[in-house]
Amino acid sequence: MSFYHSNWFKYVKNLLIGIGASIVLLGALEKIEHTQFIPGVSLIYWGLIVEALMFFFLGLLPPHQDYYWEKLYPGLDNYSSQISAVDVGQGVMGDSLPGIDGEKMDQKFSGMLTELQSMSSSLGSLKALQEVDFSGTSEQIKKMGDFYTNLNEAMANINDSIEDTQRYKEQLSALNGNLGSLNGVYGNILNAMSNIRQ
Repeated sequence: MSFYHSNWFKYVKNLLIGIGASIVLLGALEKIEHTQFIPGVSLIYWGLIVEALMFFFLGLLPPHQDYYWEKLYPGLDNYSSQISAVDVGQGVMGDSLPGIDGEKMDQKFSGMLTELQSMSSSLGSLKALQEVDFSGTSEQIKKMGDFYTNLNEAMANINDSIEDTQRYKEQLSALNGNLGSLNGVYGNILNAMSNIRQ
């Protein structure tokens, strides 16, 4: 059953499916227009029969994959070609490919893997940020601004209080000095009075 891998089979298969679909479309147009393109022949009837046979036939065939590897390894587009396995740094027929170094390729792939892991963690962070509710953020920012304004006013009041406290302290020390002097004078007066009484 390797014939269905060949290019001519793929071409014939696509040709028959396309012809069957076009006949079905022409038959549908006949029904819509209430006419007959070929007298005595119902195109939709024959087109549907061709399509049914093609779908039955396609159902029997296993699916094949088209990856276009022949661009990387010439000769793969021919099913019956004899191609040996390719080693790293080797061409299709065993000749070395210029510019391909296995270690450099491994380093590049590991670097790409690191980049992809970094991007994955960044995307996870962005997803977490997306789930955060920012609906009350403007109100919170306004409250923080009010808090900082009040804090600045309190700091200014504390500075004023510190200056007032410093002045008060200076006046108290001056008052203490004056009281000390007055106590000395009063002591002298008391001594003088006691000397007068004697």
